[in-house]
Amino acid sequence: MKAKTGQNGAIGQIQEAIRKAEPKSKSADSKRQIQQIQDHLKKREKEEILSDALKFHYEAEDLKPYQVEMIKLQRHLENTGKKMVILFDGRDASGKGGTIRRITRYMNEKRCRVVALGKPSEEQKTELHIKRYIEQFPRAGEVVLFDRSWYNRALVEPVMGFCTEDQYRRFMKKVVSYEQNFLEDGGKTILLKLYFSVTKEEQKKRFERRKNDPLRQWKLSEVDLQAQNLWDEFTEKKFMLLKKTHTEFSPWWVIRSDNKHLARRETMKLILNQIPYKGRNRDLDLAVDPAIVIPGDKELQLMKKQREKYGKSLV
Repeated sequence: MKAKTGQNGAIGQIQEAIRKAEPKSKSADSKRQIQQIQDHLKKREKEEILSDALKFHYEAEDLKPYQVEMIKLQRHLENTGKKMVILFDGRDASGKGGTIRRITRYMNEKRCRVVALGKPSEEQKTELHIKRYIEQFPRAGEVVLFDRSWYNRALVEPVMGFCTEDQYRRFMKKVVSYEQNFLEDGGKTILLKLYFSVTKEEQKKRFERRKNDPLRQWKLSEVDLQAQNLWDEFTEKKFMLLKKTHTEFSPWWVIRSDNKHLARRETMKLILNQIPYKGRNRDLDLAVDPAIVIPGDKELQLMKKQREKYGKSLV
């Protein structure tokens, strides 16, 4: 049995071992069934399962101090009337949803919302593209996390043909001024733009898991099914995104997310560093890992160098 890594790997390892070791005639007594499985497992399989279970446990424990800090940050926003908007964009199967769930797990749902908008209605298609997102903006003291944002118009839509070339160009020309307008409110609104970046190989593995797991098949979308074939097209749109919409007042942060746990932890650190808040744990390491969290301008420079060397960007 080949060992897997990460939280999903730990669960998958246990499920696979149970599937192989589980007797054909299942016992109604759960304790007896567990004992039967343990009897069938080989020593190496038991060691691998224990190792992955411990990894799963300690990764969850590793996030808890940062989840505590997220509660403190949320309380600070409530007390000061500030608003926070966090955008989660990037590749398909790059871990955006899982990261959002870890961030919001213990936060007050009354003051924290996750927004994942579906396809626009016929009426919305006639309106300003960003309008339906602005309608979801936080009130004073709220945090809103967009699971894909208005930047769909810069990434998915042009690649998949969901918008015209003219619509894409107009959005790219106007979006920075839109953001500047709603950020000019005396510092009341904090905007954090995150681009989750996964390698092509890791993305393929995650798609395969979705195909084979009945509990995750709903995640497979039309876009997912074409993402691998359109990899270079998405990369080109990422390049233009960083080139045109990374600004000093509204920067992009690229999150390397092949390792889901590190991506989740470092994203929390990045969020917590956006604003000073009372009660911060001074003993907690909040310095982000530069191998995981990359400023948008640095990512752009890397992509330019890769273009010069290989004829195309690789990240």
